Amino acid sequence: MRTTPLSRRAAWLLIGLSVALHLLTVFAFARQPDKLAAFTVMPIWVWGALGVILSSIATYVLRAPLPLAVTALWVLTTLLGSDEARVIGNLTKSPPHRGTPAAIDGVQPIRVITLNSSMFRFGDPSDDIAVWEPDIVILQEVSAIHVKKIADRLYGGHGDYRAFALNGIVTRWKIKREVRNPDPKFLYFNHNVTIEHPTKGDIEVANVHLSSASTNLRLWQKQCWRDHRDNRKRRQLEIAVALKILEETTTFPGAQPVIFAGDFNAPPSDPIQRLMEAHFDDAFRVAGTGWGNTFQRRIPILRLDRIHVTRQFTPVRCRAVTTRKSDHRMVVADLLLD
Repeated sequence: MRTTPLSRRAAWLLIGLSVALHLLTVFAFARQPDKLAAFTVMPIWVWGALGVILSSIATYVLRAPLPLAVTALWVLTTLLGSDEARVIGNLTKSPPHRGTPAAIDGVQPIRVITLNSSMFRFGDPSDDIAVWEPDIVILQEVSAIHVKKIADRLYGGHGDYRAFALNGIVTRWKIKREVRNPDPKFLYFNHNVTIEHPTKGDIEVANVHLSSASTNLRLWQKQCWRDHRDNRKRRQLEIAVALKILEETTTFPGAQPVIFAGDFNAPPSDPIQRLMEAHFDDAFRVAGTGWGNTFQRRIPILRLDRIHVTRQFTPVRCRAVTTRKSDHRMVVADLLLD
């Protein structure tokens, strides 16, 4: 390709734009300021792909080492910063398989599933859940009738379940207590139960469905940035309330094991994750294999559905599983309880 002064100037402009975008991306994802929530709601690799395109065009035009170095920097930043790449270290781990979960050193793990069932708009997911033989199922966007239907399908009337607002929890064991959020402003997102494990004692399960993410992606409009900022602050408040309920109604943080799962409607890079890191592990980050993103089912680019556990648990297997009966993928995790 023959270069002209104009094409060279355009290529250097692309390099400048790529470097500027890189600096903004690193700052935004490292610091996560609320004012830039509209920028970080998308995975870092989206911006990485744009930066690579800009620098690659410049490399083609200039045939110089600098734009190639910028491309390499983008690739490295994307690998280090993307949630999807953080499970590379789990390549030696086995995924959960259908049927009864395999024992680990003679110990039977607890299998937990979380699923946003989309109010059964895509059909009944009971059969898709049943093949995994879970011990605990945590459901969002589900009616009480649907919760009972899933419980009957899984355990044939011998399990237990609770439904509150649009959340539900189903288990093969006994539920000895239920905590409903008394604040009407937060009626739909938080639901806790205490499950009596036959040998390990009480397990607290917190089921959350946080406020839906803003879908405004008109980044050239100020209102878009305001929408995402306010939306993030709403979820931060909801998580704070959920953690406060745990502290007021259980021994958390302390000896009681807690499973904190559901549809967080935010990527793992969101600051709400930092509110939980002091006491919880993300089961997928610890033991996940494969593509862990859960929304949208057909082309999942966001990991909105997650299972978090206190340190009494050791996640040993985790994966996202497609079901045609929801627009979300469900998360399956096998946990060892100390």
